Amino acid sequence: MDNRCKYLIVGGGMTADAAARAIRELDKDGKLIMLSSEPHPPYDRPPLSKKLWAGKPLDSIWRNTAELGIELRLNTRAVVSDGKRLSDGHGNVYTCDRLLLATGGTPRHLPFADPDVIYFRTMEDYLRVRALAADHASFIVIGGGFIGSEIAAALAMYGSKVTMIFPERGLGARIFPAGLSGFLNSQYRDRGVDLLPEENVSAVVRTGAKTAVTTRSGKTLNADAVIAGIGIEPEVSLAKALGLVVDNGIIVDKYLRTTREDIYAAGDVANFYSSALGHRRRVEHEDNANSMGTVAGRNMAGESEVYDHLPYFYSDLFDFGYEAVGEFASDYDIIEDWTEPFRKGVVYYLRSGRVRGVLLWNTWGQIDAARGLISAPGQVDAESLRGRISG
Repeated sequence: MDNRCKYLIVGGGMTADAAARAIRELDKDGKLIMLSSEPHPPYDRPPLSKKLWAGKPLDSIWRNTAELGIELRLNTRAVVSDGKRLSDGHGNVYTCDRLLLATGGTPRHLPFADPDVIYFRTMEDYLRVRALAADHASFIVIGGGFIGSEIAAALAMYGSKVTMIFPERGLGARIFPAGLSGFLNSQYRDRGVDLLPEENVSAVVRTGAKTAVTTRSGKTLNADAVIAGIGIEPEVSLAKALGLVVDNGIIVDKYLRTTREDIYAAGDVANFYSSALGHRRRVEHEDNANSMGTVAGRNMAGESEVYDHLPYFYSDLFDFGYEAVGEFASDYDIIEDWTEPFRKGVVYYLRSGRVRGVLLWNTWGQIDAARGLISAPGQVDAESLRGRISG
């Protein structure tokens, strides 16, 4: 097997697919090998906790990466041998002109032995949970953030019995204003989800057909399955082995090059400078994966494009949905502009008199307007924001 190539991509997610497509737009014939640790070819990840539960067909999420005329090697995990050469568990050693690390992240685990917990992230996780739900399983979901709130809502709409455990007072409390977070608590309860806020999990033990979850306050709950959505850690082990600079992800320059000019990084794992926000950040959402992968691929193929995109993210929670752009924290200066309280409106997040984030709650088609506010120089009068964006 010939393992010499012009382009080597490590990773098999959305970023990797976007990069491969961008390379092929500029270089139709350069040999490209993609190494993915997953058993499945690249797919859209967001539907795993969103639209697949609402009837979207599974076939619709595949990215059809193989049609690009590349060598896609699944179940293949890249490692570094001799301190510089990439190899895999199948005995192959790879050499390339340009390397992209699109290694994404790995789920953050609970701080104790937890062999029966499903850390929801991959297609395999979705298939497992979907089969359990179809068999009328009950679930405990640990975490009240992005993934936890999505999968709990999806399971409840599917008809499953769901209990949520999370340390904050309300769902999404780390980014949402207190009133909105409390409103979500009531909406989840109204839809049959049992909530245990302000609780931490101390143990998960499988006993026969059930799994018991114990909280630090001494409560014990039982369910057929336990799902944890408590965030991810950037997968930087390969980058470290290659001697690249790592700090909350792989450090990249404006062209998405690492500290070695022939190695690029993009997607969840890349730490880049945001010109709109004025500091480095790492973003774990679909828009960033696709846009950053595209720029990385084009630059690998000879372009010199600056990555200055301000990515957005979105979520679906029962009959509520939102799009958001920028950065968010519940301790920012928050201006709430509701058309209908907690059901439709815009929330602005300010720091030092500047808009740093915009949450568009059931408000659509205003991402570019939000980006414009965040990128605008100078301070803003907080009250002038009311009515600024509507949809």
